[in-house]
Amino acid sequence: MPAEHAAIIGAGVAGLTAALALSRRGISSDIFEQASELTEVGAGLQISPNAAHILDDLGVLDRLTDVWLEPQSIRLISGTSLRKIASVPSGPFARARWGAPYGVLHRATLQSALLTAVAENPLCKLHLGARIDAAALPDTQRPADLIVGADGVWSQLRQRIDGSPTARFSGNIAYRFTVSGDSAPDFFDRENVSVFLGPAAHLVCYPLRETGNFNMVAIVAGNSGAHAWLSQPNETQREQLSSRFKGWNRALTALFDKADGMNFWPLYEATPGKWQDGRDTVLIGDAAHAMMPFAAQGAAMAIEDGYELAGFVATRPVAEALPLFEAHRVPRINRLRQRGAFNQFAYHARGPIRIGRDIVLSLRPPQSLAADLDWVYGYRAVG
Repeated sequence: MPAEHAAIIGAGVAGLTAALALSRRGISSDIFEQASELTEVGAGLQISPNAAHILDDLGVLDRLTDVWLEPQSIRLISGTSLRKIASVPSGPFARARWGAPYGVLHRATLQSALLTAVAENPLCKLHLGARIDAAALPDTQRPADLIVGADGVWSQLRQRIDGSPTARFSGNIAYRFTVSGDSAPDFFDRENVSVFLGPAAHLVCYPLRETGNFNMVAIVAGNSGAHAWLSQPNETQREQLSSRFKGWNRALTALFDKADGMNFWPLYEATPGKWQDGRDTVLIGDAAHAMMPFAAQGAAMAIEDGYELAGFVATRPVAEALPLFEAHRVPRINRLRQRGAFNQFAYHARGPIRIGRDIVLSLRPPQSLAADLDWVYGYRAVG
C-alpha cells in the first residue's frame, strides 16, 4: 500500500521539503534532527526556477520573494582584467522562459521559511536533539512505513542500505565569506550574480538583500585533512588560497585579507551507489548524491528529490515506489554531475584554452547561453 507515515532523518532543505511534499499528499511525518537547534552554515544560496516552481507549489516561495534578490543576469567576468565575458539573462526573462523566478538569498532565509511551513502543518512533527543511529532509529508517533535519509553527505542512514554511496573528498576547497556592502569595491554588481573566472580558480559574488552584504565563494583545488570539514582557515590554508589566485586582479584578491568570517570548507561528494533498500528506506539530497557546486544545483536537487519522492510513494506500495524513484532521479543527477565537471574545466581553464573559452563565450548571444540551461531550469518535477 502507499505510504501513510514517514520517519525523516535530517531537518535540512531535503528533509523539510520532503515533509511538506508528503503532507501535500496526505502523508504525515516525524522529522528527526540531532542538533538541538537549527543553524544554517554558509551564507548565500541560489534558487533556480526548477526549485522555485516546487517551493511555490508547497506554499513557501512567497515567504522568500519579498526578501530575496532576483538578479537581472548571471555574468561571467575575467578575474584578471574584470572584463565581462558573457552573461545569461535572468529576472523577468527567467520567469517568462522557465515559468518561475531565479533568486539569491541567505541560506537562513530558506531554512526559516521551510521551518515555519513545517511548524504550521499538522501532518509534520519536528523533533530536535534526536540521536541518530542507523541501527536504532528514534521512535515515531505512529509506525513509519517509509524511512527517509536526508542527513547529508555524512549520512548515518546509509548504513541501512547495502551498496550505498560513501563520502569522498573531491579535491576542491570552498572559501566562503562575506564583504560588507559599504566596503565593497565599486565594480561589484549590486543587481546581478557575478562569476569571476581565472586559471585554477573561480569566485562567485552576489548581493544579499537581507544583510546588505555580498556573498562570496572562492573555489580552488586543494588539500584536506582526513577529518577536516568546516572551520576557520589557518595560515597554511590562507596561503593556499592566495597561491591559487596569483595573477588575479589585485582589487579582488585584496578582499581575502578583509573578509568577514571566512570559512574553509573542503568539498566532499557522494560516490555512486544505491539510494534505497527495496523495502522502506531511501536516501535523498546530499545523502544520496552530494555533488560539487559548479552547476549551483545542490539545494535545487534536494528540493526536487523531496518533492518527487512524495509523488512516487503516494501512488504505489513503498517497496515498489523506491526503486522507481531512484531510477527516475539518477539520470538527471548524473547529467548534472557531467555539467558540473564541464563547468569546472571551463571555469578553471588555463593558457590557450582559457583564451579560446573567452572568445567562444563572448560570441554567443545571451539567449543562446540560456537555451543551454533549459533542461536544468525548465525541468518540472513530478509530485
